[in-house]
Amino acid sequence: MDLPYRGRFAPSPTGDLHLGSLLSAVASYLQARKNKGQWLIRIEDIDPPREVAGSAAGIIRDLKSLGMTADEDISYQRQHTATYLQAVTSLLSAGKAFRCACSRKQLKDSPVYPGTCRKLGLDAAAIRLRVDNRQMTVPDNLQKTREYSLNDDIGDFILWRADKLPAYQLAVVVDDAAEGITEAVRGCDLLDSTPRQIYLQECLGLAHPEYLHIPLLTDNSGRKLSKRDRDDPLNQLQPVAAIRLALQLLGQQPPAEIIDLDTLWNWAIGHWELKNIPLRLDNEYIT
Repeated sequence: MDLPYRGRFAPSPTGDLHLGSLLSAVASYLQARKNKGQWLIRIEDIDPPREVAGSAAGIIRDLKSLGMTADEDISYQRQHTATYLQAVTSLLSAGKAFRCACSRKQLKDSPVYPGTCRKLGLDAAAIRLRVDNRQMTVPDNLQKTREYSLNDDIGDFILWRADKLPAYQLAVVVDDAAEGITEAVRGCDLLDSTPRQIYLQECLGLAHPEYLHIPLLTDNSGRKLSKRDRDDPLNQLQPVAAIRLALQLLGQQPPAEIIDLDTLWNWAIGHWELKNIPLRLDNEYIT
């Protein structure tokens, strides 16, 4: 029996909601609604040095003004540190992780971790997951299936940072499992995180969700749109116009005569088609 659909939008509080992240929010929201499931919001606030004061509240407020509210209480990763620590401790005890003293400077010329500390038995603060030397097939509900060599393409990756903070990969895997997420809809910038997360799920004995990566929105120079872009068109748009633009970028074509937000959402839910999402985004709608 298939599990009830549960999706999520998981922004980091490093700035205002921007058009690029709105696309992920809209796509994840419509996937949940189309599948008659639940849609959750998770604030990924495990990196205090990068956080912007008021960002989390602003993102939640903007989503609400755009007609998107979570079906359950909003979760905050900072509240789950003890759970992350329990997970990484279990991996250390099982010999699936090891402590690492390598600095970023030492590794700057190594795109894949060279295994420096694998067998040293150090008492360092940082912790890495020990990966197997095997191939992994990573399916996606929109992008093409990808093949990775865990040893050559991924390498042992960080679970616990030297500054005693949980790493992104660990926190996402633990939270997706705890929240029963059945499909993770997110941007293509996280494609290479997927084999890491699937492997970590295997090591922890957790079920993994399906994955759907939507194309990234870039500016005319090919640079990914970020929360710090002051020329982000989302800043100048009213809710109906913002959602209409997001739908158009995602390959959906709402009728021009719809001028009410609720009506627009009802149309979007009824007409949402994954097959219409382009594999590359066209900026023709951004002026």
